[in-house]
Amino acid sequence: MRHLLEVTHALKFHMHVPKSYWSDAVLTACHLINRMPSTVLGGQIPYTVLSPNAPLFHLPPKIFGCVCYVHILGPGSDKLDPRSIKCVFFGNSCTQKGYRCYPPTLRRRFISADVTFDESQSYFSPSVSSDNSSTCVPLLPPVSPIEPPQKPLQVYCHRQKPPIKTSTPH
Repeated sequence: MRHLLEVTHALKFHMHVPKSYWSDAVLTACHLINRMPSTVLGGQIPYTVLSPNAPLFHLPPKIFGCVCYVHILGPGSDKLDPRSIKCVFFGNSCTQKGYRCYPPTLRRRFISADVTFDESQSYFSPSVSSDNSSTCVPLLPPVSPIEPPQKPLQVYCHRQKPPIKTSTPH
């Protein structure tokens, strides 16, 4: 569970994806973890252990949260209509061969294999992200390797209280 949450956080923070899309990040993290070697399985990949003849990826993996354009191929559009919709990439589909894409302006999810990616660009800007923890603050101040620390580190331990002795009347 901890590993799943850590990968989820890394996916979200890397491309500034807001917390409201946490479920998409968890699905993508699970999809990726199941396709990476596991020390618990002696270096084997969980997906290949369960499905030895299936390919790891039906489509090449892409960067979670990047800008993508889903191509529109449908009747009823003329020459001047847009040929694609700008979306945010949310991972590979678990149910069919395709990528999960979402245009926040339309509030509709697409699963398509006909997608163009701009993996160098995040759909969300750092200022739009609703995460308050977007800046990392070190727990300890940086220490120069040349100078010794000015003040020794203090470690606080929580001590258990000694049991209270109660006298029982005889």
